[in-house]
Amino acid sequence: MTSPLERRAETRRGINREFASVEQFIAEYVTNISRSGVFIRSDDPLPIGTRVNLRFSVILDELEIIEGVGEVVRVVAPSQGEGGGMGVVFVELTQVSKELIERILVRR
Repeated sequence: MTSPLERRAETRRGINREFASVEQFIAEYVTNISRSGVFIRSDDPLPIGTRVNLRFSVILDELEIIEGVGEVVRVVAPSQGEGGGMGVVFVELTQVSKELIERILVRR
């Protein structure tokens, strides 16, 4: 059976990262995360409108995976030594990922 995340109407870029802890995930890669999306640090952000397959591995009490589909809705160019990045809205997340994000938000 094909999962909803495997049915693709268009080509998507992959964003796949692993982190030793949720603290490292927040400190090094994500400047903010909410129920609706995430800001991902990047020196080479993708263009607005780009669909991305998201997969982040983090350790809370054990190894957890945030997985889903997002769309770039905002781009911040790197400037004067500060890294840029992109705002990605969650288009589709697994139920487990939604619950994991909720746990991350409560923990912060």
